[in-house]
Amino acid sequence: MDAYKTLREEAFEANMEIPRRALAIYTWGNVSAFDAGQGVFAIKPSGLAYNALTLESMVVVDLDGKVVDGKLRPSSDAKTHLVLYREFPGLGGITHTHSANAVAWAQARKSVPVYGTTHADHSPEEIPCTPIMTPEAVRNNYELETGNLIVETFHKAGKDPAAMPMVLVAGHGPFTWGKSAAQSVYHAAVLEEVCRMALLTLSLDPAAVPLPEHLIRKHWERKHGPGAYYGQQ
Repeated sequence: MDAYKTLREEAFEANMEIPRRALAIYTWGNVSAFDAGQGVFAIKPSGLAYNALTLESMVVVDLDGKVVDGKLRPSSDAKTHLVLYREFPGLGGITHTHSANAVAWAQARKSVPVYGTTHADHSPEEIPCTPIMTPEAVRNNYELETGNLIVETFHKAGKDPAAMPMVLVAGHGPFTWGKSAAQSVYHAAVLEEVCRMALLTLSLDPAAVPLPEHLIRKHWERKHGPGAYYGQQ
């Protein structure tokens, strides 16, 4: 019996969505799929191009960072993933990309305001951007500290990772998550499009202001509130 077959399949399929959605080129990104019962996640191997990925190349890692299955080295971002799985209960998948518009906001070190209803449909809050990482954190353990920086940013802002499944790491790029690996990629695609729309908005009007709160709440609650009516029952 292969205890990790389903997990590797989930991770593989989610990773293949990255080039399909044009969220990264070459090797610029990774997705992991988490099995909370086993306390392990399957993740893309380090430095392998998407067209070279196979089901068997997925690497299974535990929450101590130990490889428990697979012949290749896991993504260099694996330690960031494990911190988020340990600190944010309920996650089933994490995606990291270098999609251009999200990276632009991260490089500008700016959170993304809610300029319109497309953003509000997916979150009633601005998408947070972390502070820039300190020299000490970089020297300590860069990928682990990236995860710690995300967690600290959420805790300080009082943000719920279940309600805000995305973040920009200053100077670096986006991380998104969800109840499954597939949902985490969906959120990565949403984040990239929202960032693109926000940039276009600012190019037309550099003094653009966020959407009024009553419109933000309406669009969020019609999809996610107690009386949600968007979609089918």
